Amino acid sequence: MDIKTFFRHLTGRSDVLSTPYGDINLAKADTRTRAALFALQRSTDALTRKDIADWRQAWQMAINVDSPSRQRLYDIYRDVEVDSHLSGCVEQRVGFVMARSFKLVDTKGNKDKDAQHYFDQSWFKQLCRLVLESRYWGHSLIELPDVTSDGDGCPTYSGVKLIPRKHVIPEYHRVITNLGQDWTSGIDYHDPAYYDSLIEAGQPDDLGLYLKAAQHTIPKKNMLAFWDAFGEIFGMPLRVAKTSSRDEAERNRISRQLSSLGFAGSAVLPEDTELEFIESSRGDAYNVYNQRVDRANSELSKLIIGQTMTIEDGSSLSQSQTHLQVFQNLVDADADMLRDVINNQLIPRMILHGFPLESLRFDWDDSVDYTPEQQVAYETMIADRYDVDPQYFAEKYSMPVGERLSGYLSPQADNNTKADNAGKLSRSTPFFD
Repeated sequence: MDIKTFFRHLTGRSDVLSTPYGDINLAKADTRTRAALFALQRSTDALTRKDIADWRQAWQMAINVDSPSRQRLYDIYRDVEVDSHLSGCVEQRVGFVMARSFKLVDTKGNKDKDAQHYFDQSWFKQLCRLVLESRYWGHSLIELPDVTSDGDGCPTYSGVKLIPRKHVIPEYHRVITNLGQDWTSGIDYHDPAYYDSLIEAGQPDDLGLYLKAAQHTIPKKNMLAFWDAFGEIFGMPLRVAKTSSRDEAERNRISRQLSSLGFAGSAVLPEDTELEFIESSRGDAYNVYNQRVDRANSELSKLIIGQTMTIEDGSSLSQSQTHLQVFQNLVDADADMLRDVINNQLIPRMILHGFPLESLRFDWDDSVDYTPEQQVAYETMIADRYDVDPQYFAEKYSMPVGERLSGYLSPQADNNTKADNAGKLSRSTPFFD
């Protein structure tokens, strides 16, 4: 039973759902046409080994004007995504945006706390993450599901889904049901019938930051494989046993004894067997392989977070603060992009689905994200200059607050008074002459 039928039986009304957070016009949801384009023939991603030639060929296929296809490029992206250093950089950048506080405000800038409850849901966090991931994967098409109800009786979505990227051809705003199809046989998701079901993140020709990251993760992965091979061949000394025995069974027994030396550390050999360990004379592989991996990591850090010090070792406080500011600029740009998608696409669709969000817009609430020291300085500055309603402090700190003491001096004012007195003392007392 869907939510509309449930509340019709419960209240006898089929058009309006009254909740603690406002009335939901369910009649609006009747006009919503459920898209049939999501019955896609899914296929398993290819996890074959990739090289730079594969990356360049996949890139060429993705930018083909007549028949663009990102399928092979997304196979490479799937391989790129598992790089641990790259994952750390991406999670750091996404996490800073996801940790921000937000608010719903009206045309006068006043907060609407009731409306904020509609967004304080798991589906909204999923949507934000998918929108932010479009920075790395490129254009993303997201589906909004049917309206349902949460545990508080508040209308919500059951969850959001990402339309598989391989099936989307954003250059021609088409979705193909089978990966073997051309874009001309796809479904136009710009059709008005699908408007209220889909949200687009990223530009149609955007291939994402993983395109640039691939040219560093591919050689890095190959270099690590070469290093493993080097360690397997030259990491352990060569064990040589010399014997005069012509008995094949005896030779096989000696060979088995040599193989077990790495684990047992001992062997029983014939009396005339000569055992020798030959150390490798190869050069230091550390500077060959590790330096290449470090260079790849530093390039990935610069690509994703704009610098290296917030995820790698820094050398000084001043430099790390400069690097942090560069990183903060990227976070602010991501936050602006996410806010635009919510205001220009999500909220209009939620209104069509019956959510009472008319004349409201989404914005970031920076005042909530102050550090404790910043918050104290901010409140002290305001309280010293203006009469603040005691209810503000009572609600914020959950403590009873009465009228302000008439003889109270703030710490800042008290320090200024002490400084003035000290100055007067220094000028009038002979001791300071």
